[in-house]
Amino acid sequence: MAVTVKECLELQLQEVEMLLSMFPKRGEISLDEDAVPTIQRYLGNADGALPPQLEYCIAVDVGEAKVKVELQVLLPHMYPQVAPQLFARSDALHRQQQLQLNTRLASHISSLDSGDLCICEAVQWVKDNSLPYLENRKISSECASKEVRVKKTLHRMWIYSHHIYRQELRKKIFDSAKKLNLTGFCLTGKPGVICVEGLQENCEEFWRVIRYPSWKHISCKHVDNIETEGSIDSLRLFHGFEDLQFQAHGDYGLRNDYHMDLGQFLEFLKQHQSGHIFQILFGLEGKLSD
Repeated sequence: MAVTVKECLELQLQEVEMLLSMFPKRGEISLDEDAVPTIQRYLGNADGALPPQLEYCIAVDVGEAKVKVELQVLLPHMYPQVAPQLFARSDALHRQQQLQLNTRLASHISSLDSGDLCICEAVQWVKDNSLPYLENRKISSECASKEVRVKKTLHRMWIYSHHIYRQELRKKIFDSAKKLNLTGFCLTGKPGVICVEGLQENCEEFWRVIRYPSWKHISCKHVDNIETEGSIDSLRLFHGFEDLQFQAHGDYGLRNDYHMDLGQFLEFLKQHQSGHIFQILFGLEGKLSD
């Protein structure tokens, strides 16, 4: 007998309730306050549109030093019949070590029986298996400090979206850029454009964070890589992370449905030695505003 979406969502709520009892302290589980009530309303009236996929983050203490490893969880509507999307991250891990940890985590989850709830199992696995990667991180850092300095690379990503409106999304963009020491800008409206520049691992982390769990209609159109033996700061085109607000053209009576003045945007790009990016982003030659 086929399992329904409703049955899967009921199991997901039971698992969340169990996790909240296991991690009762403030900050141990980050869960949107509307997530559970939205699913409960759907279960009470399953004729409506499907609720958003359940998404939350669990902070796991690892080792005697209680280093924080975050397990980010995104549940497809048919979980546990299909596998969850899991990602473990920690500021104490290099990008490569984080990738290795998540590859092993994914392999472990795929070995479990299909149809069984597995987030508690994933939490325990992270708790039991993250320590070797954290210890390798410490050894790698000590070795790196003894090595001759090598060239550094400034990484610059040009990101295009059909639109950027929502305040919570804009907050995530600005908070992530600040945390990762990235400069650039965010152009709000339709279309939406983001530029971030900084260390490659920080840019790639930013790209992963803002896309998580699933931001549709967004793509990285172009990447610049510039090597230097000095500080990458001298190669930056932007001094901070700017909030671009240009004159909008017509809202057609619809809230948030407005188009940015791309002529003003082209002027901005040229002021920052980036006029050539306009054609890459939009596929056409730009004209300056009058």
